Amino acid sequence: MSAPGSRAAVLCLHGPNLNLLGQREPEIYGAMTLGQIDAALVAAGRRLGLEVDCRQSNHEGVLIDWLQEARGRVQGLIINPGGYTHTSVAIRDAVVALGVPSIEVHISNVYRREGFRRRSLLADVCHGRLMGFGPSGYTLALEGLGGMLGVDLAGGLSVSDNVSGS
Repeated sequence: MSAPGSRAAVLCLHGPNLNLLGQREPEIYGAMTLGQIDAALVAAGRRLGLEVDCRQSNHEGVLIDWLQEARGRVQGLIINPGGYTHTSVAIRDAVVALGVPSIEVHISNVYRREGFRRRSLLADVCHGRLMGFGPSGYTLALEGLGGMLGVDLAGGLSVSDNVSGS
């Protein structure tokens, strides 16, 4: 937990190829760059009283290192594992070991794409999933995570009492 008066910390991890947002398949992923998405997340975090740390790597081991380093330091996780969504048991295990409320985000609706994209190894260990909302899915995830962490959203709305691990 955060010390009294301090802001809860949220780690946002972006997986492989997300550094190419704004250039790669804009008809699917939109025109926003990763830097713009991260800036919007940090600003939204400030409004919600959350400290947001955004990071991107194309390397599985780096993502796992960051998840392990975050243990005891963050209270929530937003993760778009990119292609590792479908393949990485190791990232899944690191999310479990982190032990905080976690939201899986995908910019596109994976169910409107190739069949292999529909399988997520993280879906059952994350508290929620957002997909198909474009880049705004990240800020929606942050608001949902804030509610899970007991942040007062929109005049008293909080989902922390309605969140369970199942």
